[in-house]
Amino acid sequence: MATSTQSQTNHPEQKPTIPDLDIEQQPVGVLEIEVINYSSRAQWLRAAVLGANDGLLSTASLMVGVGAVHKDVKTMILTGIAGLIGGALSMAIGEFVSVYSQYDIEMAQIEREEISESEIEERKGNLPSPLRAAVASALSFAVGAFVPLIAAAFVKNYYVRLGVVVAAVSLALLGFGGLSAVLGRAPVVKPSLRVLIGGLLAMGLTYGLTKLIGSTGI
Repeated sequence: MATSTQSQTNHPEQKPTIPDLDIEQQPVGVLEIEVINYSSRAQWLRAAVLGANDGLLSTASLMVGVGAVHKDVKTMILTGIAGLIGGALSMAIGEFVSVYSQYDIEMAQIEREEISESEIEERKGNLPSPLRAAVASALSFAVGAFVPLIAAAFVKNYYVRLGVVVAAVSLALLGFGGLSAVLGRAPVVKPSLRVLIGGLLAMGLTYGLTKLIGSTGI
């Protein structure tokens, strides 16, 4: 027992030590934390969601407005198709010009900073593509415009057709508003209702004003 006690006295218990870590000397990959760039995501969402909303609402408003005067299904469908084609092209051209202007401004700023060629190419690759933005806007507009077209295509009765179009557009507006809110990490209910109320107001005013003007015989 004495020997054991003496051994413990001569060799006191050693606490485990934690090696010092020099954070500055660690490889970048060890300490790197992935950060989602919601600002960059929002730029693409803006083109896609706005394009779909515009396609949905403008085409539906055109169909409802013209339908207030000409109630046959052929006229409503042709009006919707014309709205789809013209709107998609308009969105594509507008987005192309807008993004290209932004591209030129940012490229001029990069070149003024007198950085190396490799860094210029790297930063150039991170800039938004005008062509890609134009195609995305046109496609999203067309997707939105197809909703009222499909809703009206197979209904012969005018009042039923009008109700189906308004119902389909309302559901789509809620869906687009909720989707943009979710992807942008924003509250869902208020943005969705705001989009729905604005859409119903636009269709209602278009219908009422067109019917009023058409009743005057102009």
